[in-house]
Amino acid sequence: MKEVMLDCFGEACPVPLVKTQNKLKELEIGDVLIVQIDHSCAMKNVPEWARKEGYNVEVEEVDDGEWEVIIEKNK
Repeated sequence: MKEVMLDCFGEACPVPLVKTQNKLKELEIGDVLIVQIDHSCAMKNVPEWARKEGYNVEVEEVDDGEWEVIIEKNK
């Protein structure tokens, strides 16, 4: 299992979502993708999409207006 950081700071939708989808395709089952986001639209869309796809998702606010969306590739 590895952890991969994906920096999406300063990027508005749909860029963070597209980058997240593409990066998850590269990962193995059991890997964790940490998406760094500072845009409220992406903050809503990325975890919502990942949950709908069946991934385990956690969201942590790491600073004021900055979040990490932690997605475990479980399938």
